[in-house]
Amino acid sequence: IDAIGTRMFLASNPFDAARARKDLNGLEKMRLAIRMNLESTERMALNRQAMPALKNSRVLAQMIEEKDGFALAGMVDPLKGESLADLEDVDVVIDFSNPANLPMVMAYCEENKCPAVIATTGFSDEETAKIQALGQEVPVVFSANYSLGINVIKRVVAEITPILEDTFDIEIIEKHHNKKLDAPSGTAKMLLSAADPDGAYDHVYGREGNRKRGKEIGIHAVRAGSIAGEHTVLYAGDDELLEIKHTAGSKKIFAAGALKAAAFAAEAKSGYYTMEDVLFG
Repeated sequence: IDAIGTRMFLASNPFDAARARKDLNGLEKMRLAIRMNLESTERMALNRQAMPALKNSRVLAQMIEEKDGFALAGMVDPLKGESLADLEDVDVVIDFSNPANLPMVMAYCEENKCPAVIATTGFSDEETAKIQALGQEVPVVFSANYSLGINVIKRVVAEITPILEDTFDIEIIEKHHNKKLDAPSGTAKMLLSAADPDGAYDHVYGREGNRKRGKEIGIHAVRAGSIAGEHTVLYAGDDELLEIKHTAGSKKIFAAGALKAAAFAAEAKSGYYTMEDVLFG
């Protein structure tokens, strides 16, 4: 695992699926390809974001090796000329990287009918539509955040906002490490969609100047230090304040959720799924 940063290809020994089924009481070991690092024409942006991608991949690789029922097929670093096509016997592709790698993921999954778990953020609307379309060919799980707790919060926000919206103001605050490029975070956008699914509110990203508050939801981003991730949905009424907060203590929570999604995708029919489908059916 210590060599992941320099030796990306970690294919395990030849794999006997029939034997694995027997050894694991019918549960076939899944070979997961973890894609990491970036392709980008902006070298500086690439280098800044490479470290978080590397950390995510290291954590995920370690969890795969420790978890029964999973095996690591390999890791791909596009910056070194590596491609998903270099890997064999892949049951699920997990993508913790950069939107620039989406064409490679789509091409591989379509050609090999391989399920995909997309854990990258920062996609454009057009790219998101392509991910959804990929679900017509293979099982695809796509979420801005694979933390189990965040996805429970998303469900809670969707249920309580209609109850509170007439008398409470709503704000969303997210905090991340100083290497994170996109703002607001994909998770903040996900929580915003849960609070305002029909677009009934104006969305105000940060505040400056003097103006009266309207029917709006404020979204605020902090980039500092090594914060793994913190999200708060704040409901402020007259003389009362309700805060729903999630703090990520480490990147292990995202890896654990991604593996849960991978197990789901490996058994699912072709379709576009979110973590709500994985957790709640």
